[in-house]
Amino acid sequence: MGTIGDYEAGPPQRPASFMRVALQEAERALGQGEVPIGAVAVMEGRIIGRGANRVIGDADPTAHAEIVALRQAAQKLGNYRLTGVDLYVTVEPCAMCAGAIIQARVDRLFYGAPDPKAGAVDSLHKLLGDDRLNHRVEVTAGILEEESRTLIARFFREKR
Repeated sequence: MGTIGDYEAGPPQRPASFMRVALQEAERALGQGEVPIGAVAVMEGRIIGRGANRVIGDADPTAHAEIVALRQAAQKLGNYRLTGVDLYVTVEPCAMCAGAIIQARVDRLFYGAPDPKAGAVDSLHKLLGDDRLNHRVEVTAGILEEESRTLIARFFREKR
């Protein structure tokens, strides 16, 4: 697979392939003492943004993996509207991240494990499909769910 700048290029791949990259980002976050959540933004089969949680390291409550990946994608495209972009996240996004996904006009979200305590896509709220909002996002849950769940569970088990 070739590269475009720092971004991977190649033929369209299956959702699990991109989720594996998001899991690598989550592992990176884990190595930095962050909650292990990773995300990648994909357009036309190319990764145009990557994110690992950086809340602690950046002392920034908005530095969730999804926000980091969306910021990179927007910079790459030179536009805050990310029409045509799919976002892959290891754990169901929170309300802040779901709001950012809507504002960015992301087409599709793929996530791994549900978040019963903070998930705003399916668990606690269903923001991405709310008909009262000006944009709806197609959602596919459960992509590499077990791997995502195991990583986050390991983190919290070791914290206790």
